[in-house]
Amino acid sequence: MQDGLQNKIIFEQVAELLQNARQRVLSTVNSTMTITYFEIGRIIVEEEQKGKDRAEYGKQLLKSLSKQLTKEFGKGFSLVNLENIRKFYLTYSNSESLTRILEIQKTQSLTEEFKSQKTHSLTAQFNKFDYQTLASFFKLTFTHYVFLMRIDDEKERRFYKIESEKHHWSVRELKRQYDSALYTRLALSRDKEGILKLSEKGQIIEKPKDLIKDPYILEFLGLPELHHYSESQLEQQIINKLEHFLLELGHGFTFVARQERITFDDKHFRIDLVFYNRILRCFVLIDLKIGELKHQDLGQMQMYVNYYDREMRLEDENKTIGIVLCQNKSEAVVRYTLPENNEQIFASKYKTILPSVEVLKELLENK
Repeated sequence: MQDGLQNKIIFEQVAELLQNARQRVLSTVNSTMTITYFEIGRIIVEEEQKGKDRAEYGKQLLKSLSKQLTKEFGKGFSLVNLENIRKFYLTYSNSESLTRILEIQKTQSLTEEFKSQKTHSLTAQFNKFDYQTLASFFKLTFTHYVFLMRIDDEKERRFYKIESEKHHWSVRELKRQYDSALYTRLALSRDKEGILKLSEKGQIIEKPKDLIKDPYILEFLGLPELHHYSESQLEQQIINKLEHFLLELGHGFTFVARQERITFDDKHFRIDLVFYNRILRCFVLIDLKIGELKHQDLGQMQMYVNYYDREMRLEDENKTIGIVLCQNKSEAVVRYTLPENNEQIFASKYKTILPSVEVLKELLENK
């Protein structure tokens, strides 16, 4: 099984390189258009400042500009789109991250000759200086930013921007991750410093706990919230929607096996799902439980993890992680069943419907 797993990992690494190459070509085109929209937004906002009645002048300006641009360039410059372009500039021109980049760029790139020039046209400044600066910041499509602008909290908005860039999320994937409250779910298991890091660097995986979400959102399975289905049906639906499940698990996961049989002392046991995480270089075992988590479930997972560590794990691989996915759990049962220094066994709830973002945020505020 190790040879097959190694070949699969090598294939995925090569495939990832090719996908990244294609993505870089697309991102260059997307970045150019996004930066152009940002500059158009700047021109609109600066022009609006000249009107005595700014609100009314702004409306008339956008209507007039929409008609002229549509006549000259065709689709893409409706009044609604120009309003989004204007909002795009207003939202990101005040971004802390962009401000930091601009300050660093000014310090490093402004020459004495550039400083001594008293006048520059807006376009000249944009071409000579701002383009490269903005290209290092705007790496997504404009459609991504239209969605991101709906997120009021800047820290949360930055997190989804970073994750979209790192993992090449489509707008559809971005929307799904936001609807499933990914940022809030990750924040629930972190202290204030950890939450700040989420908004500055995205999800960084350095230890097993960094992988874990609670709850996991499995709305894509199409199963009811109440347990009118069996564990085998739950497992089959996960296999049927494996690509979606891998996205929900997070970064670096490779599927290895289902119903993996292990045998000792003439007794047979089956692990529901086996994965491998390339980032942490370890096996990840998942057991599915309908209803309330029992202490026996954690004990069984401990046995599976011990077996993999002693019989399957290679010398250069890290210790196996075990996750018991359940519909409900008692934190006390988890706390007193697992050792205090536990870094291998985790119990997480799963939900088969999208949660209320408001409820999750309330939990975060009351941590």
